[in-house]
Amino acid sequence: MASYLTIALYTIAWGYILDALIRKHRPVTSKTLQGMVALGLIAHGFAVYELLVQPVGLSLGFFKVAALFFFVINLLVLASSLRKPLHSLFVFLMPLSIIGLVVGKWVEAPTAVEGTLPPGMVMHILLSILAYSLLTIASIQALLLMYQNHQLKAKHFQGVMGIMPPLQTMEALLFDIVWAGFLFLTLSIITGVIFIEDMLAQKLSHKAVFSILSWLIYAVLLAGHQIQGWRGASAVRWVLGGFAALMVAYFGSKLVIEVILAN
Repeated sequence: MASYLTIALYTIAWGYILDALIRKHRPVTSKTLQGMVALGLIAHGFAVYELLVQPVGLSLGFFKVAALFFFVINLLVLASSLRKPLHSLFVFLMPLSIIGLVVGKWVEAPTAVEGTLPPGMVMHILLSILAYSLLTIASIQALLLMYQNHQLKAKHFQGVMGIMPPLQTMEALLFDIVWAGFLFLTLSIITGVIFIEDMLAQKLSHKAVFSILSWLIYAVLLAGHQIQGWRGASAVRWVLGGFAALMVAYFGSKLVIEVILAN
């Protein structure tokens, strides 16, 4: 039920922002849009709970996790929009969120984690998913920033460029997302150290090393941004470098466990 309500509310919000930005019949009233998105997010939170929490345990199928991912990113963009003019981003986020809910509910069969899994491990898994999700969207945001900067230098202001927020606003959002992802990555590493009893026996040392390397890259980036004012192309390179290390942590560990050590 919550999924249907969320889809309906997001569709209404999407129609409002699309009409305002594309047809230009009327200007966007940010408080109206924020109210619409906030109502959708409340329903979205209940929908995520229904999708992930099953009687047999925690369901962490790929598409179900996508619903959680869009909930977090919508919440972050909504919070950031209170301080920055980011309302136009919802023209992209609303349909993607609807797709995420649809496939999460109807496409993939449940993949449940046993209910006997310790609460600390469940916390670690969820924090890891949130960290990976946020830092993935940070990398996409960094690529969008590169594209936007290139288009501005080439003096192309039409099409998608006419919808996107100003370059400085997009850059500020990038750092908001990186900060959030860095926080969740920090908590993920801490809970991993506390609740994973024998990392070597579970063949997770490769993942731990590259996760910490990724954490260090993001830490240097954020420190450089705060102290030295790093931004632009330099910041984009650091974001993508941290994400590359994170991907090696995830896919590299799967390669080691499922291919190299299995043979």
